[in-house]
Amino acid sequence: MTHGEKPQGRGWLWSPTGLALLGFLAIAAFFLFTEHRAHFFGILPYLLLLACPLLHLLMHGKHGEHNGGRGHDGDKR
Repeated sequence: MTHGEKPQGRGWLWSPTGLALLGFLAIAAFFLFTEHRAHFFGILPYLLLLACPLLHLLMHGKHGEHNGGRGHDGDKR
């Protein structure tokens, strides 16, 4: 290593400041989850019902591409 090069480190995330930040974020995530768990589970059935039309649109595909029982290559099965 020459004089002008930086040492190969793991980055700022593994520095003491980064580890302290990760610790505070983990604590904040824990309290957010525990305090708002009842709100989330209360609205979950409605979110599942709202997901039905979206899943229908995304998984049904395009209606104009039906081949009348033929495969992708055009042969009858």
